Amino acid sequence: MLRKKVEENNFGVRKRLLEYDDVMNSQREVIYTRRKNALNGERLQVDLNNIVYDLAYNLIEQHQNNKDYEEFSMDMMRVFAIQNPITAESFEEEKAENLAESLYEHLYGAYKRKSAAIAEQALPVLKRINEERGDTIETVVIPFTDGQKGMNVPVNLQKALTTNGKHIIESFDRGVTLATIDDLWKDHLREMDDLKQSVQNAHLEQKDPLLIYKFEAYELFQGLLDRIIRQTLEMVFKGHIQTDDPDQVRQQRQTQRRAPKLNENRGAEAQTPRGGGAPNQPEKKLEPVRAGEKVGRNDPCPCGSGKKYKQCHGKNA
Repeated sequence: MLRKKVEENNFGVRKRLLEYDDVMNSQREVIYTRRKNALNGERLQVDLNNIVYDLAYNLIEQHQNNKDYEEFSMDMMRVFAIQNPITAESFEEEKAENLAESLYEHLYGAYKRKSAAIAEQALPVLKRINEERGDTIETVVIPFTDGQKGMNVPVNLQKALTTNGKHIIESFDRGVTLATIDDLWKDHLREMDDLKQSVQNAHLEQKDPLLIYKFEAYELFQGLLDRIIRQTLEMVFKGHIQTDDPDQVRQQRQTQRRAPKLNENRGAEAQTPRGGGAPNQPEKKLEPVRAGEKVGRNDPCPCGSGKKYKQCHGKNA
């Protein structure tokens, strides 16, 4: 009888754990599907179009409810790096659905223009690389930045040229999507582990830990999806090919030109004998200073070291 009771308890524990796992499995399915789409590239553009529209609609609805047109305009700049195309009158009078449609069209146009500018900037460089070393180079790494974060995007040289730069944009969008999902998903897993531990004491308050876990997990997951969408689009719309600032390049070259001289000086100093003679020359024996004419502090030391008197035998004078 006792054994049967123990087995029933163990079965209940396992069933409970499986219910916790079901919550995580449903979240994994959503994330892994998005990641697979980005990795394969089959539905990446469709997914990006969907999240652009979803975020546009959510921002309009949120700020319309708050009656905050100025903050909405700030979000247009923060996320999409564009001036708000919606007037204050339209924002107050139009429905969110209608505004979202027109805003999506505007954003799609901005995305296409930015993509064309990136391709136009990169293609001359890639063509030159192909002419000079195309037979030995298969992949070229292009650095992108949004002004705060940076990432290196590997691009197939021949695909980039044959698609007239389209492959560059596809590689960039894929890299941004994958990096954002992976980084935020790792943080989310830690949050879910913490949540699972924190709800275990809920039974002390006569509450169901699993029920609380499911509710809180849903809220955390919605927050995760929102962050993925926002951070992905911030990089997609703000990202551009990183180029060196001319002043920084000039300063770096000047430093590089000075570097051999500095290194040479340090080497000479390391080889200089204690007496201060020239490198690779036999060390001169220091002679005692004999009485005679008074030696000025800035005059050469009479011992023949080549140093000023105040830096040699006149140190303690």
